[in-house]
Amino acid sequence: MPQAASDPVVGAAPGADDGLLLPRPPGVLRRFWSRHPRITDALVAGAALLLSLPVATFRSGFPTQPSATETWFAVGVVIVACAALLFRRRHPLVVFAVCLVPALVLPPSLVPATQILPAFALYAVAAYRSNRAAWTCFGIAAAALAAATVVAAIRAPAELGLLATSLISGLAAMLIGALIGTNVGNRRRYLEALIDRSRQLLVERDQQAQLAAAGERTRIAREMHDIVSHNLTVVVALAEGATATADAERARAATQQIADTARGALTEMRSMLGVLRDPDAQPGALLVPLESMSVADAVEAAQRAGFPVVLHSEGGFDDLPADVRLAMLRIVQESLTNAMRHAPAASSIEVRLSVGAGTVDVSVVNDGVPASTPPAEVGIRGGYGIPGLRERVAHVGGTLTAGPGDGGRWVVRASLPLRDAPTEEQKP
Repeated sequence: MPQAASDPVVGAAPGADDGLLLPRPPGVLRRFWSRHPRITDALVAGAALLLSLPVATFRSGFPTQPSATETWFAVGVVIVACAALLFRRRHPLVVFAVCLVPALVLPPSLVPATQILPAFALYAVAAYRSNRAAWTCFGIAAAALAAATVVAAIRAPAELGLLATSLISGLAAMLIGALIGTNVGNRRRYLEALIDRSRQLLVERDQQAQLAAAGERTRIAREMHDIVSHNLTVVVALAEGATATADAERARAATQQIADTARGALTEMRSMLGVLRDPDAQPGALLVPLESMSVADAVEAAQRAGFPVVLHSEGGFDDLPADVRLAMLRIVQESLTNAMRHAPAASSIEVRLSVGAGTVDVSVVNDGVPASTPPAEVGIRGGYGIPGLRERVAHVGGTLTAGPGDGGRWVVRASLPLRDAPTEEQKP
């Protein structure tokens, strides 16, 4: 019984392993059997025919010899059973039933010619179906052969010894076939499970890579939005002020402030690009330097643009985690940017920062939003500012609320916990 032919996993052709880079199976013969299963089945059927057909034509030791008609019938039945072995891979149970029939219907003197056929078929059941199916078939076949032997012994008590010997030899052949098939089938199924698991891991690896890439793109887009949106808003406000004023000194000062704001934006952009190009940068590393900017700088830029911003702070901020400091800065920047865009008539913009025992509280309130203003016009819908802030705050494990308040005010509040925040790789 050629065991290698039952293992198509080992014989997978190079290039057809879905990128798993499986090693070549050892041995020229094993590769040949695995690549040509039909030839293997034909050889198995031919071997079974050569082992069974001569026995049907030889004179056995039974006192009652078969007639010529019975002999030719046995030859035909054996040929049909051997032909059925060609389909042992696709229909092992049906093939086993076909191979068992000759042992039950032929005269006792011709039964030895059919003993090898159930063994081949039972091997196929164990190798291509399951161990449980193989042993179930073995039990059914053993009971059927024992019953046939008992019936034959009742009809011819003198042949009891030969019938018992024939039964034992038939059961032994099937037992050997089942054991070999179980061993080969277990190995085949184990390799298939390993390769299936490898394919799953390959798919999961690709999915994780895609999720990581998407997360990194989102993080870069968020930083780009914060840098470009805030600084361009300040630049636009300063440029409009310089254009509207007739005072040359004030226009010159506004132009200088535009240049300073643009230089700051360029510095942040260069820093972000430097981190992105650095092959040694850690995953989740900050894309912008915190040393070059602060909340006070953002407030001062808005004040230079002519907006009435007041900063109130309680506690020290130098020892805060870098990601919390960056989140706090971006919340203030985005809130001031929205106020400059959507509340140009604001008479008061208050920024409050408070460092407590376990949290950092940030609030930005302006009074320039009429109560009748649709939310879409104040940045809660249709833009990326507020959603980006929610993502940033969620990254550090905090909460954020943004919406209209009493008296035509727009309120942004955030609470940032002072604990180890998850990295980009740990985000859900």
